[in-house]
Amino acid sequence: MDTHNIYIQRCLQLAKNGSGTCYPNPMVGSVIVYNNKIIGEGWHYKAGKPHAEVNAIQSVKNQSLLKDATIYVSLEPCSHYGKTPPCSDLIIEKGIKKVVIATIDPFAKVSGRGIQKLINAGCDVVVGVLETESHELNKRFFTFHTKKRPYIILKWAKTKDGFIAPLNTQKREPVWITNKYSRQLVHKWRAEEQAILVGNQTVVKDNPTLTTRDWNGPHPIRVIIDRFGKIPKASNVLDQTTQTIIITSEEFKKENNKNIIYEVIDQKNNEVDQICDILYRYNIQSVIIEGGAVTINTFVNQKIWDEARVFEGNLSFGMGIKSPVINGRLVSERKIMNDTLKTYRND
Repeated sequence: MDTHNIYIQRCLQLAKNGSGTCYPNPMVGSVIVYNNKIIGEGWHYKAGKPHAEVNAIQSVKNQSLLKDATIYVSLEPCSHYGKTPPCSDLIIEKGIKKVVIATIDPFAKVSGRGIQKLINAGCDVVVGVLETESHELNKRFFTFHTKKRPYIILKWAKTKDGFIAPLNTQKREPVWITNKYSRQLVHKWRAEEQAILVGNQTVVKDNPTLTTRDWNGPHPIRVIIDRFGKIPKASNVLDQTTQTIIITSEEFKKENNKNIIYEVIDQKNNEVDQICDILYRYNIQSVIIEGGAVTINTFVNQKIWDEARVFEGNLSFGMGIKSPVINGRLVSERKIMNDTLKTYRND
């Protein structure tokens, strides 16, 4: 493996330590190398705290070595004053002349400016090492800044005979297709994404809480599509335990309160585009869509989705609501006891 690749791979490994703690910033790792030996490492662990490059530089015991060292970083060093000073300025100040960067930062206030500042200061800059891997690590951040919408994950479970739900249920609670281990994994996913979205039929039929009850982690922002005000007042999603956005029409909009926010969409315009615009406005970088077949198919038909996670349980309904059908690239398949989980990408 190329030497640059080895050290950028280490940067990516370090960056993952910031998973779940550095939002809305990307996960970034950095290493400093002198005479083919790593003398400093760091990662960005929380928004508002020092960036990866700062932590790596501060970890070097003999600062005099920096002028002859190479700094590796998984994302372009920032060039602007935000909650912290520009990392590119610190690199220049410390006299580091060699900089290897995995990829350019898509954030408008950075996007090439950090690299240009380093070049203008006489630094030897290499860009594009393990670029694909860097994009994958921060796919939510990159999607948000390049497509101006959140990274969209579709999730559903289907039976062996291809149904997502029975036609009718007597009780207002979910009909489980998957086992408890698969359901716990879904709660882990909820803790990893910023928002969860369902349609009003899911709320009416199943009365879900859409929280991380079976996993230790933050609750996602709940987003409910309820264009015609059909959600019952006693629904769990209205319990105000976590922030909830109700997407509705002007006619059924209500006054916002503690944790319930109403957003209006126009029935005459593209629903998916409007929903994405609302989520973008709330700085939501990722959303997992667990809604029923109608909601999921709305996004599938518009071809606006990035990833689909599809469970197949070990039972049959014989008849019911058909599972969505997608045209995507299968990237993984695994067994979870007697369930099968397949993950697709929309290329």
